[in-house]
Amino acid sequence: MDLEKIGFSSWFLSKVDSAQLENLEIARVISVNKSNYTINNGRDEVFAEVTGKLMFGADSPLDYPAVGDWVYAQYFDEDSFAVIHQIFPRKSVLKRKTPGKKIEYQLIAANIDTAFIMQSLDYNYNLRRLERYLVMINESKIRPVVLLSKSDLLSPDERDAKIAEINSLFPDIKTSAFSNVDNSGLEQVKQLLIPGETYCLLGSSGVGKTTLLNNLLDKALFETQEVREKDGKGRHVTARRQLICLESGAMIVDTPGMRELGNISVESGISETFDEIETLSAQCRYNDCSHTQENGCAVLAALEDETISQGRYNNYIKLMKESSYNERSYLEKRRKDKKFGRFVKSVMKYHKKK
Repeated sequence: MDLEKIGFSSWFLSKVDSAQLENLEIARVISVNKSNYTINNGRDEVFAEVTGKLMFGADSPLDYPAVGDWVYAQYFDEDSFAVIHQIFPRKSVLKRKTPGKKIEYQLIAANIDTAFIMQSLDYNYNLRRLERYLVMINESKIRPVVLLSKSDLLSPDERDAKIAEINSLFPDIKTSAFSNVDNSGLEQVKQLLIPGETYCLLGSSGVGKTTLLNNLLDKALFETQEVREKDGKGRHVTARRQLICLESGAMIVDTPGMRELGNISVESGISETFDEIETLSAQCRYNDCSHTQENGCAVLAALEDETISQGRYNNYIKLMKESSYNERSYLEKRRKDKKFGRFVKSVMKYHKKK
């Protein structure tokens, strides 16, 4: 196996720093573990750690390697272990707000070409959640594709109605339905996978991501569990993010199910996901219109005449407020962290003089 077979395209080739190659090798991060990484240099997969310099210079989780990253690494002990010195420039970064109250970024994956958003055609099907995923993906400039699993639960007419509903909102996004039970539609999913490109599977627990991955591999390599009947929710089976190479030559990142998907500073992702609302915004009487109460608001007028649905409008306003609040909180946290860092440095400098 060489680097091209694990996704090293001409884009990354143009970013190579030849000076780094005197002592280091190019490798790709295949998985992120609690205290180390697994990387692949086109020949072998080995465990790796980051240098103290990289760790000390990191300001946020975004400065650490993610699954899909390309890195410069130094190999030791007959290429059985490696140390990551530097991360390549990223073509794309898929990230979200950390779950819970903490306002910080969480890296999901890097250098993804296409993101598969999976929803199952049962309790899980939810257009508002789909919009939230699309905001994250569009912000990252990654191509989205919607996969609807468990199509065997619906009649062909019901399934087609769900696809038409999504296409009416997002006509430019490919939507495909399939079943892991009777294998219908699986061939169409396989045809979406292009050799040399990197994909990721996103969705809630229980939608069938791991089962789909096993079907794409044509073997039950990863553990799956049944969904709870009372609420349709699944348990986390995938415990870590990892990049898997398929026989077709495509690569796919499996991710743990997401029950909470918060966003920070995703204005461009919101604009692209709710493009018809953004277009209407240009017709508002006031340039700083909040689209909530102003006279002459084109968005509220469209809501009144039902050009925009109440649910879609509510989600747009909710995501805008959430993005703005999280951004302000994040920037305030960064300012406090820097201020504390300067204080620590001044104290250390003072004691050094003594």
